[in-house]
Amino acid sequence: MAEPNIVSVEVEELEDAYGSVPRDSQTTYDPSKSSNAPHIWRLIFAITFIGLGAVAGFQFGLLLIGVIKGSNWQQGSFLSYWKELLIGSSMVIPVQEIAFGIIGGLLTYLLAALVFDRLIRFGEGLKRMAPADKVAIFIGLVSGLLLTALLSPFTLHIPSIGVMVTLVVAVMLSYLGVAAATSMKDDIRWALPTQAVTPGDEKPDRAISTYKILDTNVIIDGRITDICRTGFIEGPVYVPGFVLDELQHIADSSDALKRARGRRGLDILNQMRSEMPLIVRSLDSRADYQGVDEVDAKLVKLAKKLEGMIVTNDFNLNKVAELQGVTVLNINELANALKPVVLPGEEMHVTVIKEGKEMNQGIAYLDDGTMIVIEGARRRIGENLSVIVSSVLQTVAGKMIFATLRQDEDEDDDRNGDQGTRGYTGSRPRRPLR
Repeated sequence: MAEPNIVSVEVEELEDAYGSVPRDSQTTYDPSKSSNAPHIWRLIFAITFIGLGAVAGFQFGLLLIGVIKGSNWQQGSFLSYWKELLIGSSMVIPVQEIAFGIIGGLLTYLLAALVFDRLIRFGEGLKRMAPADKVAIFIGLVSGLLLTALLSPFTLHIPSIGVMVTLVVAVMLSYLGVAAATSMKDDIRWALPTQAVTPGDEKPDRAISTYKILDTNVIIDGRITDICRTGFIEGPVYVPGFVLDELQHIADSSDALKRARGRRGLDILNQMRSEMPLIVRSLDSRADYQGVDEVDAKLVKLAKKLEGMIVTNDFNLNKVAELQGVTVLNINELANALKPVVLPGEEMHVTVIKEGKEMNQGIAYLDDGTMIVIEGARRRIGENLSVIVSSVLQTVAGKMIFATLRQDEDEDDDRNGDQGTRGYTGSRPRRPLR
């Protein structure tokens, strides 16, 4: 009964080692809990926004009261009553302005939280952004601010709201400048870093920085550890939280075989954690999984959001991901590509394991699992034979080799077969010995 507790401890150790976010993969990202967003900066940002909102509200109240006092409203209406109240009392005007200032401060405080969270997300994105994109954004911002400076003599002279109009124009032009610069970064490559001279030069850097997202099957398979150890997979390796949850669910299964598979997967993750950088669960909230329950579908959504690659050995997941434009690294395809090349006419030494489907065939296997069909080896099960490759057949499931016995092996087989029959005298039929 204590076995599930051991599994839970292993999962918690994996998460605690990397400061993972809460278990719910749909939890909203909270920048205030990130080490990159200290509370002091949030407080400064909020105070600044509240001050700007209060000043803007005060100015708006002053403008509105001035409009009301200078207008001609119909006698007896509510607005005319308010005008008389404003003109008749010297204490009402400051109270009204202060009230507008407080309302402006409250509204900007609510806006500050949203803007600050967006800024934090933007900062996290800048850290992962390619140098060429950063330079393009800088050029776009500078271009937008220069255009704002050229237009400011006209916008600042607008009565009462000149400053606000100038700020809005600055934001709009900066956004348009960034959008234009990033779309034309190939045309302005003279201003970009040297490693991004041509579009083709960016591909190796992107491949290295792209997240390699592991699925459940490839973790349980275990070969991913050796592949990562040899350096064939570069860049950050990511284990989604829902994959870790599925592993724990398998490890807690009542079925002994499933339980062993799940624990093997958790052991492999612990081994990978001790040998290489491993990111667990912390990026799950970037994708929207609403209405999606299957792990494979969540993997595809997350890979598309992160622009990452899925590492798997699942044939069906491979096809589904490729149909949706997600790059897949299939370790089975890698294994097939690394199998030794066998050419017709080559000699091999193999051990016959079992009988083949056809008459007089024997079956043997290479160390990598490739099946060899040997003609004339049906009666040589358990023997180590020298065979000659006759043909090689490549199928979807893998490679199949057809071979024949070497001539001296074939002669030995015929000789052994002759010893099992009596001599023919012509007076009676020949019968094999039993």
